[in-house]
Amino acid sequence: MRDPFDQLALLDSLALPQEFEGALAVSGWAPLRPGRLEVLQVNLGKLCNMRCRHCHVDAGPDRIAENMDEATVDACIAALDRSGASTVDLTGGAPELHPSFARLVEAAVDRGRHVIDRNNLTVLLLPRFAHLPDWLGERGVEVVASLPHHRARNTDAQRGEGTFARSIEALRRLNAAGYGQGDPRRRLTLMHNPAGAFLPGDQAALEREFRRGLERDQGVTFDRLIALNNMPISRFLDWLVERDNLGPYLERLVAAFNPAAIAGLMCRNTLSVSYQGLLYDCDFNQMLDLPIRRPDGSLPTIHSWSAEELALRPIVTRRHCFGCTAGAGSSCGGATA
Repeated sequence: MRDPFDQLALLDSLALPQEFEGALAVSGWAPLRPGRLEVLQVNLGKLCNMRCRHCHVDAGPDRIAENMDEATVDACIAALDRSGASTVDLTGGAPELHPSFARLVEAAVDRGRHVIDRNNLTVLLLPRFAHLPDWLGERGVEVVASLPHHRARNTDAQRGEGTFARSIEALRRLNAAGYGQGDPRRRLTLMHNPAGAFLPGDQAALEREFRRGLERDQGVTFDRLIALNNMPISRFLDWLVERDNLGPYLERLVAAFNPAAIAGLMCRNTLSVSYQGLLYDCDFNQMLDLPIRRPDGSLPTIHSWSAEELALRPIVTRRHCFGCTAGAGSSCGGATA
């Protein structure tokens, strides 16, 4: 995978009809600034039991070094008391593989925060996590599970041969633990992203399609579906380059720019924390090494920050941001328009 500087340079080298900052200005959103902080998103590291083709984190089983240390976990817990964020969004890699995953969940639940576990499903089949569906349900943790499609061929093409079958088994275990049955304390959300260089369909229509297909063919249920646009970074960027499709895909995103998607962007209500403790406007900026900076150029961290300075910051934007503002919009919570 290309390093972040090379990825940004490649995106900047393309001839596009419009720059993102110009699109913001025309829409009356420049400079883009945050709204009220609602979500503290904690990236616990890049260790994962899978290596998916579309992964923007470049996670995998060999990423054992890039994991959050205990002092930074402690600082994230302390930030819950200072930030006012009502939701703690745990991501990775596979966040469950981090040794402090359970401690962080317990700390957030004890403070009355809504907790999201961004789960790849197959991690639940590891013997040491057999208890996890019941454990998460007892604590009211929402499971946001990646499932590109309700058919095996489409899912396996993106996430590896046999992944669909393992994902269905994991969904059945979640259903058995009470997830996906309409219980707000055991909410099961599926996350769909296209298996190619195109935008997802209508989110509501996709949810109906997934619901029919999974219940009819697999006997599994879920509570809601969110659809995400594929971001032109990391492994998906490499995939686009290999197929000589990067330019056309970026042009497609620019042409589909939707001003109505801006208000609900995750960068406006989320603070993203890297495994090193650096702060970012979103998870995608984190992967492109575009941290939040103070006016003097210094970097606030989860160990040293103030709500006041973060509230006044301009959000860092580059060309990849067209990915979140195309079509119905795309954010960690799905469509934004």
